[in-house]
Amino acid sequence: MPRSAASGRLPRPKRNWAAIIPVSLGLSIASLLLFSFLADQVIQQGTDHFDNGVRSLIHLAASPWLTAVMRFVTNLGDGPVVFTATLCLILLFWYRGDADHLVLLLVCMTGAGVLDTVLKLAFHRARPDPFFITKPTTYSFPSGHSLIALCFYGLMAGILSFELRQRWQRVLVWCAAGLLIVMIGLSRVYLGVHWPSDVLAGYAAGLIWMGAIRVLALRLEARRV
Repeated sequence: MPRSAASGRLPRPKRNWAAIIPVSLGLSIASLLLFSFLADQVIQQGTDHFDNGVRSLIHLAASPWLTAVMRFVTNLGDGPVVFTATLCLILLFWYRGDADHLVLLLVCMTGAGVLDTVLKLAFHRARPDPFFITKPTTYSFPSGHSLIALCFYGLMAGILSFELRQRWQRVLVWCAAGLLIVMIGLSRVYLGVHWPSDVLAGYAAGLIWMGAIRVLALRLEARRV
């Protein structure tokens, strides 16, 4: 987004800028209800049958080549990878003078990291025994990879698709981001380091947080009018 030569501010796009966060109020509320349900079930150990069944079913598909793919995919949701990518984007937005996207990215990813840490410490859920990699030292609920991936890749897809003019290009970007987010969550269950309910809770928490980020986007949009 180039600066406006006359005002020194970013020009207002034709479409609603908050469209980069396509999370409606209804979806946020549904995600909150889902997270509350999962949290209650985890506390009462009501997800054990579901978790063990899905975990066993996914493990039946294990193979050397699929394990290699899943190990690669899961790395795309690792903290160091996402942190490095976030830092690079911060520098890019700063260089372009894109203060709005810079603020949105900082708040989104900082909040996602804090939310993940607080929720893990609040529930203290033990991790399952892993299949293919070393057991992480952090708690299991919710899945940080799922939460962080949804926030980071979702936001990046929104920012990128907003710059694209063709609808098919925007659809392609969102499909690619959605597939990557799902694959990262699936990789955590396949590798055995998370229960399936952890992944679902991570997605739900991520959608709730992105609903809050949408409010921030709307405020930034209103400031530009």
